[in-house]
Amino acid sequence: MAYGDGSAFRPSIGAQARRVFLAVFLVILLIGLLMFTFARVQPGYVGIRVNNIGTGAGVSPEPLSVGWYFAPPGTNIYEYPIYTRTYTWTKSSTEQSPIDESFAFQDKNGLGLSADVAVAYHVDASRAPILFQRYRSNMDAIIAGPLRNAIRNAIVERAAQLGVEEIYGPRKSELIQTALRRVQAYFAPVGLQVEQLYWAGNIVVPDAVLQQINAKIANEQAALAAQANVATARADAEARVAKAEGDAKAIQVEAEAIRTNPEIVKLRAVEKWDGKLPTYAGGGAPLPFIDVK
Repeated sequence: MAYGDGSAFRPSIGAQARRVFLAVFLVILLIGLLMFTFARVQPGYVGIRVNNIGTGAGVSPEPLSVGWYFAPPGTNIYEYPIYTRTYTWTKSSTEQSPIDESFAFQDKNGLGLSADVAVAYHVDASRAPILFQRYRSNMDAIIAGPLRNAIRNAIVERAAQLGVEEIYGPRKSELIQTALRRVQAYFAPVGLQVEQLYWAGNIVVPDAVLQQINAKIANEQAALAAQANVATARADAEARVAKAEGDAKAIQVEAEAIRTNPEIVKLRAVEKWDGKLPTYAGGGAPLPFIDVK
């Protein structure tokens, strides 16, 4: 039925709304597809492309630099850091987080010790695909698994060759540096560069053993102080003896000179005279130095 105003030829408001909704839905769907088919490698990271389907399935040997990359369904892009990052394994001190990540090890006598350890690392961009092929994991999983295990084993092996006093004292730094070199040699071929490995706190020693170590150190310091005092006293005594011997030698030399040359006595008297004549003198008393020529 036609109306004089031509309304029969205009689409209904509901149909227009449906068309607008469909257009918006298609735009959103397109944007979503684009978001899910592209992946971004962020600054400070290197990307690794992994194809899960098709004839080219596997890890791409070419690392991906910073930028956006086409990643259709079945393709994943993983990121590894190429800047220095740190991680610390500690013993949690809160009830809300009771996880203990500290390292436990023993000295050569089987005494149990523990310590918090920190690591600084980065990934060699050119070898990032090799690292992924080896572990098939993201960076967090590598840190929690292979890297932690390697560090623990290196510390355990070296600590088992040392006594607790060495570990707690003079060999503490050498222990962690030895572990660092072993870990570096293990991971460098696959692209994980371990830069530093260091104690993140004091090595935890049983209280009874720690008291013994502190007492021994105190005794050693006291012994060293006593030795220093003895050495000082000996040096003072030797200095006094040397001075006495020198004085005696000087007197002996002077006496011999006077014996062989009596005029020295007069010379010494002249040297000591203040130039004043006595105010009173007896009739027969000689005036000093009158006969000195």
